[in-house]
Amino acid sequence: MNNSAPLPPMPPGHWLWGHLPERTSDPLGLYLRGRALLGDVVRFRMGPIYVEQLTHPDHVKYVLADAPARYTKGPIFHKTRPLVGNGLVTSEGDFWKRQRRLAQPSFHRERLAGLAGVMTETAAEVLEQWEPRVRAGEPVPVFTEMMRLTLQVVVRALFGVDVAAHTKELGEAFTTALEITNERIISPLPYKPWLYRIPTAKNLAFQRSMVPLNRIVEGIIAQRRARGPAGESQDLLGMLMAARDADTGDTFDDVQLRDEVMTLLLAGHETTATALAWAFHLLEKNPEQEALLLEEVDRVLGGRIPTLEDVPKLRYTNCVFEETLRLYPPIWAIPRVAEEEDVVGGYRIPKGDLVLLVPYVTHRHPDFWPDPERFEPTRFLPENSKQRPRWAYLPYGGGQRQCIGNNFAMMEAQFILAMVAQRFRLRGTGAPVTADAHVTLRPHGTMPMHATRREKQPQLQSA
Repeated sequence: MNNSAPLPPMPPGHWLWGHLPERTSDPLGLYLRGRALLGDVVRFRMGPIYVEQLTHPDHVKYVLADAPARYTKGPIFHKTRPLVGNGLVTSEGDFWKRQRRLAQPSFHRERLAGLAGVMTETAAEVLEQWEPRVRAGEPVPVFTEMMRLTLQVVVRALFGVDVAAHTKELGEAFTTALEITNERIISPLPYKPWLYRIPTAKNLAFQRSMVPLNRIVEGIIAQRRARGPAGESQDLLGMLMAARDADTGDTFDDVQLRDEVMTLLLAGHETTATALAWAFHLLEKNPEQEALLLEEVDRVLGGRIPTLEDVPKLRYTNCVFEETLRLYPPIWAIPRVAEEEDVVGGYRIPKGDLVLLVPYVTHRHPDFWPDPERFEPTRFLPENSKQRPRWAYLPYGGGQRQCIGNNFAMMEAQFILAMVAQRFRLRGTGAPVTADAHVTLRPHGTMPMHATRREKQPQLQSA
């Protein structure tokens, strides 16, 4: 290792806390300014912790794809273990590779095709429930509603009809557990399991929420086991139960199934809900792009509920979501820990430092994104994407740990965008919309918007 390589440049900071005050008050601004002033490799000091920010696509590829063993997920992800156990988000090494190998076939596009109806039926039900608000002229809390909708989709996709009687209880318990888990992740306190056993109000609330979660999920798994082989089940739990490693014959046991189900609940709704909320905000602020979306939806669907066959035809709808993911990637920062000293971009990365990939900044890199703050969905038409480096865009991460549910999320988002656009136009209430850069890049608050009915209304049955 070249120990003579210099450390990356560091912007001035507080004599004691370094850049921690800015990280707390304006993390997006801190990382954007760091790249703009000092380049693609920048060092920050967060109290006693040193952080290297890497934003060039080549450096992102190196960390995620070329040298993943040198850059591990580290202890920050352990804070999710009380909720998801040792699922795909938290596991490492050979155990993770085995889990990923088992789960991957369940998320191939052809296996997800059977879930298209679940997505559209759930969306139609939720949008119908907006009608009393719309008639009364009351704003719709769009972010809250997207969270509710995407959680219902992932619950039904996971369990099918088995969970119908438990949907409300499961949703409320999981929402409580998720909010407390998010607070734990952004807390400066280290991961110590005993800290979560102290009887504070939040810890007790988390423990209470886990009782129905575990009871319902473990009960459904037990019922499925008692019924025998899952056969051709179209829900994700059935697919996971039927999964078998082609080389070893291994399957998921009940503990691993529980952990993967919790992981899919965690990863399968908040990120998509967050991006959808931002999409509606961006469309309202950009009426020309909104008009193009409405034209495509009306032309392709002709007033009917979308089907799987419509997905490749809704090209601009897909571009709208991809451009939203560029400007507001839900996973806006990806932390890793340097397991050994390294050199990246000519700068030394000390062993033990936190290495931070920031999609929010990489997605605005002026070398790869002309006019980067502009909302321009046509960037993602195939003819406009050919010359762009693959690693300039990473809304679902990349490398061997790329999000396993990206195809699920993209199909779901296309359906929901199209179905909302068919039925309503959303307009802001005048309240400012700002970003909360915590675990995910959420809009602050509920994002209330006025919904007005469009003249063309979709039929409730697919044509």
